[in-house]
Amino acid sequence: MTRRYSALSLIKEGLAGQKGWQPAWRSPEPKKNYDAVIIGGGGHGLATAYYLARTHGISNIAVLEKGWIGGGNTGRNTTVVRSNYYYPESVAIYGLAHRLYEGLSKELNYNVMLSQRGMVFLCHSIGEMEIGARTVNAMQINGVDAEMFSVDDVRRVAPALNFAPDARYPVFGGVWQGRAGTARHDAVAWGYARAASALGVDIIQNCEVSDFIIEGGRCRGVQTSRGTIRTDRIGMAVAGHSSVLAAKAGFRLPINSYALQACVSEPVKPILDTVVLSPGTGVYVSQSDKGEIVIGGALDRTPSYGQRGNLPTLENVISGLLEMFPAFGQLKLMRQWAGIVDVVPDSSPIIGESPLPGLFLNCGWGTGGFKAIPAGGTLLANLLATGKHNDISRPFDLDRFVTGRLLDEAAGSGIAH
Repeated sequence: MTRRYSALSLIKEGLAGQKGWQPAWRSPEPKKNYDAVIIGGGGHGLATAYYLARTHGISNIAVLEKGWIGGGNTGRNTTVVRSNYYYPESVAIYGLAHRLYEGLSKELNYNVMLSQRGMVFLCHSIGEMEIGARTVNAMQINGVDAEMFSVDDVRRVAPALNFAPDARYPVFGGVWQGRAGTARHDAVAWGYARAASALGVDIIQNCEVSDFIIEGGRCRGVQTSRGTIRTDRIGMAVAGHSSVLAAKAGFRLPINSYALQACVSEPVKPILDTVVLSPGTGVYVSQSDKGEIVIGGALDRTPSYGQRGNLPTLENVISGLLEMFPAFGQLKLMRQWAGIVDVVPDSSPIIGESPLPGLFLNCGWGTGGFKAIPAGGTLLANLLATGKHNDISRPFDLDRFVTGRLLDEAAGSGIAH
């Protein structure tokens, strides 16, 4: 049962240094042996630990995070949740995540603040309207809620857009998913952390993996900044640092790491009641519950591990934003940041056993990692528990780069969170 606090008690607790609050999850010293170890304390790693304990009954688990819980991409994104992808395999995996998100607050007994306000992909020409119609048809065939919007429909859900006849990117219509929306990124991480801890999972922060223990050609544990930890099952969910850890394990992944930048404005009164993405400007935008305008754009194509923005990218993103919403030129920016995303050649994730037996992968989500957290955790947990794929994760195995059965979702996931 969740304890309720009055405003006065919250103020008193803050002034007292928060000494009267119980931690939301345990932070024990690491043990020498576990039944499973998850590297990465972001959304995917925490969800994996939770589903391993809840679904598969494996609770002797450690989640190892080199920094703090949710300090990576989980806390550095634009929080969009959607499942409007093109290929059946992608629809299956993102659709699973979307359905789990819809029940996640109840599942975790923690409000993740899912707001299904809808999302519209704008079309800026007759040709884009034709492609949009084909996309909607494919989505509907695959069981995704999708609708083709006219310009009047777009005006109804986003009246602040630039509908001027001489606009550089005129609005002809768009592709609409009504179930799409946003969720609170840190709440997702905290909810999974608390629920996993309650099931017996050890969440160990400030614990960096420096090497893998390999015996008899199989992964048998890890060397960390807090000592040696042995296990026969390791899941790796470290997003943009996947290639770094893969190198420590002795293999190479088809991944490039880039900084995906975003920024937010000062809070203002409600003006944007949905999520809007423009392929023409490369910008996507929504308004948070606090009133901030949340703005994202295309990747900075210079490989980087810097979790910060830069002025050239900011200039490109803001110029695109002002083409879409001229009235936003009056706003003041509050902050800018970046998440380190792991981009794969076909813009689809990698889920499966690595070339090192005993080490399993959950990576390659690129810009789509946040929306996929519940599915990524569910599928990696299944692999760790059974050693086998299910039908949803099988197409995303690393072996597709050998067989050539790629799933090119660049159009669906290239820039949008």
